[in-house]
Amino acid sequence: MITLNLLHPIEAVPIQTWKFESESLIRIGRSGDNHVILYSSVVSRYHVELHRQRLCWEVMNIGANGTFVEEQQIDKERIHNGMVIRLAATGPKIQILIDGAESLTPSPREVSEKPLNPEKLADGRPTFMAHK
Repeated sequence: MITLNLLHPIEAVPIQTWKFESESLIRIGRSGDNHVILYSSVVSRYHVELHRQRLCWEVMNIGANGTFVEEQQIDKERIHNGMVIRLAATGPKIQILIDGAESLTPSPREVSEKPLNPEKLADGRPTFMAHK
């Protein structure tokens, strides 16, 4: 199983979660036919793909604005449990939990199945909305 947590842009706590049990390919982007849809002007229609390999998962950038791990732009990277990727230099962050990592998932009160409410961000930074 792989779990994706969309992180709040200021507090770095999960605001939305997606769980995938049998998929070998997960697409993330703005387009409605992705597995994870993120509405942000810096997110490409098809931004990133997660590929299940035989013994691991890999993240592959396919977007124009890049994908970043620890502030370094990547093309392809092996995923480790708890890894955080950022879509574009200033875009949303997604935490990736793999296999038996469900115990690291925050409590239900910390995770909302609803999109981020833009009115809650008052610091002027770009906001985004997420949908399942």
